[in-house]
Amino acid sequence: MSLRVANISTPLGEDESALVDHLASRLGVGPSDITRWRILRKSLDARRRDDIRFVYSAEVELADPNAEASLSGSGLAPYTPERFDWPDPGSEPIRHRPVIVGSGPAGLFAAYFLAISGYRPLVLERGRAVKERVADVRSFDHGGAVDPESNYLFGEGGAGTFSDGKLTSRGSGPDVRRVLEVVADCHGKPSVIYEHRPHLGSNRLPLIVRTLRRKIEEAGGEVRFACRVEDLDLLDGRLQGLMTSSGHISTDVVVLATGHSARDTYQMLLRRGVPIAFKPFQFGVRIEQPQESIDRARYGPSAGHPALGAADYELATRAGDRDLFTFCMCAGGYVMGSVAEPGYFCTNGMSESRHDSPFANSGIVMTIGPQDVGSTHPLAGIHFQQRAERASYLIGGRSYSAPIQSVRDFFAGRASSGSLPSSYPRGTVSTDLGLFLPPVVMAALERGLPQFDRSFRGLFLKGATLTGPEARGSSPVRIPRDSTSRESPTVAGLFPCGEGAGYAGGIVSAAVDGLRTARALVGRFAIPQF
Repeated sequence: MSLRVANISTPLGEDESALVDHLASRLGVGPSDITRWRILRKSLDARRRDDIRFVYSAEVELADPNAEASLSGSGLAPYTPERFDWPDPGSEPIRHRPVIVGSGPAGLFAAYFLAISGYRPLVLERGRAVKERVADVRSFDHGGAVDPESNYLFGEGGAGTFSDGKLTSRGSGPDVRRVLEVVADCHGKPSVIYEHRPHLGSNRLPLIVRTLRRKIEEAGGEVRFACRVEDLDLLDGRLQGLMTSSGHISTDVVVLATGHSARDTYQMLLRRGVPIAFKPFQFGVRIEQPQESIDRARYGPSAGHPALGAADYELATRAGDRDLFTFCMCAGGYVMGSVAEPGYFCTNGMSESRHDSPFANSGIVMTIGPQDVGSTHPLAGIHFQQRAERASYLIGGRSYSAPIQSVRDFFAGRASSGSLPSSYPRGTVSTDLGLFLPPVVMAALERGLPQFDRSFRGLFLKGATLTGPEARGSSPVRIPRDSTSRESPTVAGLFPCGEGAGYAGGIVSAAVDGLRTARALVGRFAIPQF
């Protein structure tokens, strides 16, 4: 039997190897009496800026198992790991190997778990392999043209490959842990399994994505790049195959994991009669501040301590009758152009593992509903996004420069002029964001931003700028599926999955949705014999 020891508090700068001494002291034994221990959870307690500490929970095994039964006290409890369940293969036959459309987190993890279970999945990715994709993204950052199939949104790894690489999730349990274990096994740092706010950085993610693809291939799966799905081959409401840019592919099981920006795919599905529903989505701007200001606001005199690194934040407030909240905060990061369609522009953020940019940035968004877009049409949210993205592109001089406004000018109701500091690589155009932001978003920002600033002792808005729009924070559609089988109610063999189908909101939640979709398929279908 193991023990869980919680609430072990350590000062900044103390090496984690010293945890064994704290554990022994809490248990009233000597360090040599502990035969095995491992960290279960690590978080940062910054409530007192003059005494910032790390807080741990750990699993402990003692040399004398009888001693465990006699121990009691605050923060001590028996520990039994939650079991990760996986079904035996089902009995329903399938004629062809399953096809996964999209190689973002949902698609890759669905493919991985199907592959190691013997189903030899085929992954179709419209973009390029991550190595070539990195070159395409760098070319865009240096002023090159938009490649509609290989960019910050499309390509191996999906949109998350070029992000801050946070592996946080509102969910927990054995499925989340299994996803994090796979990430760690693909050259992710081991601490992602137990850190409260694990972060990889965009410089590490390409290697992890490439390694996961190789594991899929080693287990019998296949990944085809530059293969865009263009239509469904249906017969009496049942999948017979897919029409792709590379020709017809026969299949009767498809995991649809396209990501939230495959707008042409949504249009195709709607044309084919696949049910699609409007889903409320996030929309707003990206704020950028000096990282030094955020560090001082969060950590006070401890700012700059090497054990802390760049400070992040997560904020939410009520702005009138709407909620305003931060999204995808990138400490020591960069603003980037989340662009896949020529002639449109929106922002996102990314950061590398070193957090070495002098800027902090974060999306500040609200939820847009049918009342804001004036329609419940399934694609009304996409049209809302496109109007703002098109206007932003035109204001930016048709060159993918980022429209930018200082916070001071925003509250004064005047356009900014001159050069403003920004990490965005293609340059900025000073303007009035009210030229493309909807009034409901402007009103929420005007009410909510001062509240964020008060919580940061006046340092949140000091020297801050706003760019936008931040339009791709979540999917504006949901593709209905059965809650148990995960199958479309109208197209037999179609399994909507991940963020693009409206069932996830980040790297980990999308990966978990892919895992659970694979589990449903394994439990239902027999392993193909061919």
